[in-house]
Amino acid sequence: MEFGFTLKPEHSLARHVAITRQAEAAGFDYGWIFDSHVLWREAYVLLTLMATATERLRLGTCVTNPATREPTVTASGLATLQELTGGRMDLGIGRGDSARRVLGKPPTSMAMLEEAAVVIRDLAEGRGAEYEGAWLELTWAPRGFRLPLWIAGYGPKAMDLAGRVADGIMLQFADPDLIEWLVGQVRASARKAGRDPMAIRVMAAAPAHVASIDVARERVRWFPALVGNHVVDLVNRYPASELPESLTGYIRERQGYDYLHHAEVGSSNAAFVSDDIADRFSIIGSVDDHVAKLQRLAKAGVDQFNLYLMNGDEEEQVEIYGREVIPALRAAAPR
Repeated sequence: MEFGFTLKPEHSLARHVAITRQAEAAGFDYGWIFDSHVLWREAYVLLTLMATATERLRLGTCVTNPATREPTVTASGLATLQELTGGRMDLGIGRGDSARRVLGKPPTSMAMLEEAAVVIRDLAEGRGAEYEGAWLELTWAPRGFRLPLWIAGYGPKAMDLAGRVADGIMLQFADPDLIEWLVGQVRASARKAGRDPMAIRVMAAAPAHVASIDVARERVRWFPALVGNHVVDLVNRYPASELPESLTGYIRERQGYDYLHHAEVGSSNAAFVSDDIADRFSIIGSVDDHVAKLQRLAKAGVDQFNLYLMNGDEEEQVEIYGREVIPALRAAAPR
């Protein structure tokens, strides 16, 4: 299993860079960043700082969207960062949540997401592409670098899209049973499209916090509330028979969501989140608890655990993962 981390762009520039350097030294493989330009600092400036501060970390958006970021602009930005990093960039993209909703706009359509994702990848990798009736090419884009495409989502259409066109799927929780169910859909779609179903990489993105259960639970309770925004969309778009109760049932007591307190420890947004849901969707407890759940996630098909590093004590958590958790998972991996 590979390890990534995601930063919420709320830190000073100096601390953002320092955490990134610490995580690379601790053995993390990927550095990701939220892209919500009104709520937080500008993602592409921070990605540039992360790029110049590191040597081997792969870097990317977790996630961008094709509406607040016009696809040709995203392609140009990523192609430039590929040149800067020697090809260490990935594209994580979805329909849009906070970045769209704080503007009073809904997430984009799946059709728009698919078109944009393919165009961004083609342009950034130096190929020509047709977009909105125009034939486009970044003639200056560096050749020879791949831009791995990760689709973020939960619903059947997102799983189908990932299986057909993506290099990976971003699943925003750490529930092994739900992940196994969704991975099955991705692989079925890949198989139907004539692709190798085992070649589609699987990411579990969720907060993790090493501390006593009671303390850690309160640090991560914000996360299922965030996921609930996407679950509400699913409930409104799909028949109940197509969605598992273990995913949709917990939002019945949800009263709304204040995006000014998005991804915030202690937020009132999380008042409806039960202990059981906080435990299922995140990784909490002792080092042994973390290792055990990560092993369950690996068995469910997860290739990368992406630690949402925004629960307080970030430097301490990176140090614990680098010293104890990551080595334990790698020592246990089959050779």
